[in-house]
Amino acid sequence: MRENALAFFDQHGAEAYRLDWTAPELFGVHPSSSTLRVDSCGLLMLSSGAAEAVHADRIAFAQTSGYRFLKGLTPGVPVSAPADRRL
Repeated sequence: MRENALAFFDQHGAEAYRLDWTAPELFGVHPSSSTLRVDSCGLLMLSSGAAEAVHADRIAFAQTSGYRFLKGLTPGVPVSAPADRRL
């Protein structure tokens, strides 16, 4: 997941920023259930593969696409590294 996230920033970060993708939409997890609640997870938290393209409404992976949250659904909180660890 970490390698895919770093590759995403290198390859698609500028485009994701331009299209207003947020940290929760990409890296969100449910505040108490973590990834067990996939309805609160960001797209990069659910995919085991690298992103291939970023669009305004979705992120394309090799065999699937992940879409932005539906209106009214609240994305989870962005996952972060512990304060005592450097990425």
